Amino acid sequence: MNRPSIWKRIGVWGICLLCLWLALPNAFYSRVEHHNDLATTSTPAEADNWPSWLPSNLVNLGLDLRGGAHLLAEVDVDSVAQQRMDSLWPDLRDALRKMEPKITSVRRLDAPVGELRIAVAGQSGMDAVLKTARGFAAPVSSLSGAGQYDIEAVDQDGTLVVRYTEAGRAAMTDRVVAQSLEIIRRRIDEAGTREPTILREGADRILIEVPGIDSAETLKSLIGTTARLSFNPVLGTGKSASGDGLSLPSADQPELIYNLDPRAVVTGEDLVDSQPGFDQNGRPAVTFRFDTSGARAFGDYTANHIGAPFAIVLDDKVISAPVIQSHIAGGSGIITGNFTVEESTELSTLLRAGALPAELHFLEERTIGPELGQDSITAGARAAVVGLIAVCALMVLCYGGFGLVATFALGMNMAMLVGLLSAIGATLTLPGIAGIVLTMGMAVDANVLIFERIREELRAQKSVWRAFGKGFDSAFSAILDSNLTGLLTAGLMFWLGSGPVRGFAVTMGLGIMTSMFTAILVTKLVLQGWLEWRKPKTLQMRGLLSLIPAQTNINFFRAQFATFGASAIAVVVSLFLIATMGLNLGIDFKGGASIRAETHHALDIGAYRTALSDVGIEGATITQVFDPSFAADQHVVSIRIGGEGSDGSVSQQTLTKVQDALRQTDPGIDFTSVETIGGKVSAEQLWTALLAVSAATLGILVYVWFRFEWQFSVGAVAALIHDIIVTLGFFSLFQFKVDLTIVAALLTILGYSINDTVVVFDRVRENLRKYRQMPLRDLLNLSANETLSRTLMTSFTTLVALIALLVLGGDVIRGFVTAITFGIVVGTWSSIYVAKNIVLMLGVDRRSREERDAALEPSHAT
Repeated sequence: MNRPSIWKRIGVWGICLLCLWLALPNAFYSRVEHHNDLATTSTPAEADNWPSWLPSNLVNLGLDLRGGAHLLAEVDVDSVAQQRMDSLWPDLRDALRKMEPKITSVRRLDAPVGELRIAVAGQSGMDAVLKTARGFAAPVSSLSGAGQYDIEAVDQDGTLVVRYTEAGRAAMTDRVVAQSLEIIRRRIDEAGTREPTILREGADRILIEVPGIDSAETLKSLIGTTARLSFNPVLGTGKSASGDGLSLPSADQPELIYNLDPRAVVTGEDLVDSQPGFDQNGRPAVTFRFDTSGARAFGDYTANHIGAPFAIVLDDKVISAPVIQSHIAGGSGIITGNFTVEESTELSTLLRAGALPAELHFLEERTIGPELGQDSITAGARAAVVGLIAVCALMVLCYGGFGLVATFALGMNMAMLVGLLSAIGATLTLPGIAGIVLTMGMAVDANVLIFERIREELRAQKSVWRAFGKGFDSAFSAILDSNLTGLLTAGLMFWLGSGPVRGFAVTMGLGIMTSMFTAILVTKLVLQGWLEWRKPKTLQMRGLLSLIPAQTNINFFRAQFATFGASAIAVVVSLFLIATMGLNLGIDFKGGASIRAETHHALDIGAYRTALSDVGIEGATITQVFDPSFAADQHVVSIRIGGEGSDGSVSQQTLTKVQDALRQTDPGIDFTSVETIGGKVSAEQLWTALLAVSAATLGILVYVWFRFEWQFSVGAVAALIHDIIVTLGFFSLFQFKVDLTIVAALLTILGYSINDTVVVFDRVRENLRKYRQMPLRDLLNLSANETLSRTLMTSFTTLVALIALLVLGGDVIRGFVTAITFGIVVGTWSSIYVAKNIVLMLGVDRRSREERDAALEPSHAT
């Protein structure tokens, strides 16, 4: 082992100190958070309660830890496309009519959403009609659509069809979603909320999370109103309107229909200000003021159309249609209607922030109460501290002084992880806390691999310095392979997951990287420094592991058919349970609503069920939640309601009826969490979950095949499939809820199981080179025995951390932790008794690469 240079020491310790520096503000979370709030709303002097020379980035807390509202909205891009076609029709109609007498008739036909179909009759050829229609197309202003136009005109069996091109549709979608994002951000900023998360998801969806808001319905009322304002000429009125105009109902009299010119004179985009006020009769109203171009257009139109009606349209409803009495100059006006003071204030805020270019359809809603969030923080922190202490104590007991080094590296690992999460502004969710606790258990794995290798080298009576160097070098391959597979599953979770699953993926991925850094570099520098200081001639590891025989000789194939048969039976039984009992899919995959409620009174499930039945809510699933961490008077109930109608969603009216009925039965009940997910999203999430697990399995298959042999990859994947099926069978047997977090748990099990299997396979590969003539059965046994202490130590440390989380982490995350805990036990079994059995059955080509290449060369006759 080469002595580290001074620059290497400075670099490694410099990185550690930097991460500690970045993590420091989280130790004073409330103080720094208050400082950051003042810094955005006050002068620097008022916000000077945290030194300016210290970092102020914090790990953001997710809604499940802070409380607030979550919405997943889909932008109705189709309606924007339809509006473009509606507004295009009058201009295109007039242009075609100018071609008379060759054009004798122009008539609009029914068409799919986003298309314009026109029947044209006359002597003029379709080529001339298409040329006129194509004159309305505009170039696409995007790099991907350079040189293309936004709309196209085609001849379809003698009918003129105008529609968006693919590039035009994509550019329009990007523009509409970008505008929606900006306007949503403005509206939320107007409300003065803190640390909102507003992100684009996919092509036409927007994720909105706002801490501190009491309900998703409040958030929807703030951002969900389109507030699309326009001033349109009135063509006619009546109980029903017809013709080429735009037919819209009156806001006060829905039976009265206005026929309007779809070409607005001015729109809400021309507004520069809007304030609540009162009209001349003292009724609430909204005043407005246009910009220069809007004021000019508004003034010119009113000057030229005195005596004509003029409609004020808000969100496709005519709120008033006054007759123009005189020229209105200056670009100011007032909107009157049957407003309350609150409605006029909200409308002025929405108009001032700007109109949403399209309607939002809410696919997913969540409300987390602050009390539940604080309980989750307390439970997660308690579990993390207990898990850290337990893992450190186990390492010291097993390895003595070396365990102290591992403990130091683990502490540095946790500090680096928190520092990196702060630096990138990551959001910590409850599964993210589970990821930190899991990282504690798995982070010592690399140290265990190194220590076990050093023990082997010390038994070979080499010098202490050489034994340390050889131990690190020999362990590196196994550390790299096992952690890369873990990073692969974390990457897939982040790519295909959303919300808490992504938070868990970020924490797990960063934890894997920091654990590799601390094990390979920090632990190495600490041990090298100790060797340089003490210069020991001989060394023995102390601790409980010193009492275990240096080399075990367990025959893992003695009961080969019994152990492998037990695994096969477990898979068959699990498949039978899944097929007969099914999986208890949560609303993430089935759609519907889930309500969590707490009360200080004794629960009466029968009374709750009767109350819901009385208001027409049939088939609701009501279960009491038990947890040892609950206070004596804390009673928790979970209510799940199936989706309504074809979209699988649950309306706000239904949720209100449920809450009102339960409050009448139990006035002290408090709703700490409300979630609704539509059928469209749940179906997509089910497909994404299957894709994630399949992609992870395929990725691991390819990686192991690349790094080892195809027999090893088949054995590894067989073990993974075994772990997933048996875990799902366990959940089916006890009817535990399966949601997105369980999918994250399954992916974690994949990563952990392949981690364990790859370590054994890495030793098998090494022994294949070392013992060329040893029978494969004996070689597999030898490799399993040589890695047994590492396998057991890693499993014990991980299980110790998980058990702390299982007992102390609270009921909200218990299903997630249960899946990982059970899966790790099954994964340890499968790496010993499934993967190696498959490799033994398939056999391994023991020839060297040169011998294989020579065998593939064609023989030449001499």
